[in-house]
Amino acid sequence: MENPPRTIALVGIDGSGKTTQAHRLADALAAEGLSAAYRRNAGGRRWFGRLSARLGRGDDAEDLLGRRAMLFVESLLRWLAILRTLLRRALTGEITVMDRHAVCQYASLRARAAHPAAERRARRAYRPFPRPDVTFLLAVDPGIAHDRIEARGYDHETVDYLSAAAAAYRSLPEYGDFIVIDANAAPDRVAAEIRARLPIPAPVTPARTRVRTLLLAGGPLLAGATALGYQLAEAL
Repeated sequence: MENPPRTIALVGIDGSGKTTQAHRLADALAAEGLSAAYRRNAGGRRWFGRLSARLGRGDDAEDLLGRRAMLFVESLLRWLAILRTLLRRALTGEITVMDRHAVCQYASLRARAAHPAAERRARRAYRPFPRPDVTFLLAVDPGIAHDRIEARGYDHETVDYLSAAAAAYRSLPEYGDFIVIDANAAPDRVAAEIRARLPIPAPVTPARTRVRTLLLAGGPLLAGATALGYQLAEAL
């Protein structure tokens, strides 16, 4: 890649750690002195699921709206979220770390057995949006993802659906462009692998900068002291 990436997307099934790792990556880049920000491109499914539970309709968004309606609403809300993210990116010029992107919608449609025409319509709608410069797919075992979702306690997914979603990501035509990260590991290890495989060179650390500054500033002083010592030795 000739130019450093300016848009970075983290995608994967629920429970893969997308939100955690997107936050961590944005924070790490900012700590390195780069202008970077976290942006979430959610589709609203979790919010509608909570609303459905409060209304006593069930704990899934589709219990409230139905499968087809929820897929349409999810596609629309994610489209608007990505538009907002890209507008902010254009105004700020920052490195944007995206939590989810358009491919998440394509995978959702496939995993939920939507008619192929629904994906074609979604792709036409998302076509004006440029692809991220870098897309990390956080690959995780569906069983591990399920345990993580149950541990957080505010939503639910079946192992069968998570398995279908994982297969959906692998079936996407964009899959070959993804940087696949093993997200089964501990968060620190996953974060380190993401940063190591991101084509943005880490800037010189403050410690190294101080050393270099001391060397550059100390060189003339050392030369001057040497010359003065030589003159004193000649005078004695």
